[in-house]
Amino acid sequence: MNSKYVLLGGLYFVQGMPYGLQSGLLPIYLRSVGLSFTKISLAKMLYLPWILKVLWAPLVDQYYTKQTWLVLSMSGLGLACLACATMSPETNFMPVAAMLLLMNFFASVQDIAVDGLAIRLLGQHEIGYGNTIQVVAYKLGSVLAGGGLLSLMHLLGWGILFLLLAIVYLLAVLYVWSASGLCLTLGRPSEDSQPRARTFNPWRILQELLCVPGTLWTAGFVLLYKLGEQGATTMFPLFLLDHGFSPQQLGFWNGMVAMVFSITGSSLSGQLMSKQRQPLSLLKGLLLFRFCSLNFQTFLVFTYDAGASLFKGAAILSIFVQHFTAGMITTLAFSAMMQCTQKADGSIQVPSNQHLCQCPRGLY
Repeated sequence: MNSKYVLLGGLYFVQGMPYGLQSGLLPIYLRSVGLSFTKISLAKMLYLPWILKVLWAPLVDQYYTKQTWLVLSMSGLGLACLACATMSPETNFMPVAAMLLLMNFFASVQDIAVDGLAIRLLGQHEIGYGNTIQVVAYKLGSVLAGGGLLSLMHLLGWGILFLLLAIVYLLAVLYVWSASGLCLTLGRPSEDSQPRARTFNPWRILQELLCVPGTLWTAGFVLLYKLGEQGATTMFPLFLLDHGFSPQQLGFWNGMVAMVFSITGSSLSGQLMSKQRQPLSLLKGLLLFRFCSLNFQTFLVFTYDAGASLFKGAAILSIFVQHFTAGMITTLAFSAMMQCTQKADGSIQVPSNQHLCQCPRGLY
């Protein structure tokens, strides 16, 4: 495989772990130890650094090298995991929440650096395949830290789980450090080696990126889509937990098998995108189908019978359909964002549409 695809895939794999941890493992774990839906929902505030990352994106893009930011961000993630390994969320959740918030900050910094690298490395004809690799790798990392570890949570325990994650981040830092001479300068000439102006105006950058064709539409679409998506992907598994499903079952069906459907959808979408290269026409049909599948899950919530195998099978099937459709939409949406970003002036290209519109990829 092309070495730049290997590099981007590895980086996005590591980047997917914090999201899988907080979306797949943490809500079910907290619910199983007695926390209310209100407190679990408030944990969504921990994603705040992803919303605010447009504020520090210019710093990452204009100062130092991408390698430096990647090493710093992943080192921070590893240290946050070590700190979480010493804590107990069921007795005192606030210190754990602070560490998870810090993990989201470092993950957002890593995302900025990797996106800048991807935009530089991927040509126009590589966007479809490149985004497929990014999304699939991100979801594989999410599966490892979410469904995979949730299935083994009763064997590993909280401390060992975070210790293993810290080891993964250490290996990722060593990989990036050793790959600097091979891949970080691959593709178009790197701007990291050229002198940069040490001053920037965030307000000017915001005005310029909003003038890029398609930016306002893309930002509005992503915001509107996420408002509905999060309720379905997070709350429905908690509903099933309260109606007879065990954490291990949800870790397997919702965290692992469902991700196979999500990855399949992302891969299929990347293939279609590489041939058609017009994501908007494909998005229309997928969003209509997504709306119908959400209505089906809503029907299950009001009519669910925990003692009936038919309802259990329908619930699992609905999860598979949701993840498959979301996987297709993810790749198309990111392809549209990258196409929009590449229309921007080079001086604001990386912190423009990509960082204005993005939350964690798994939020799709």
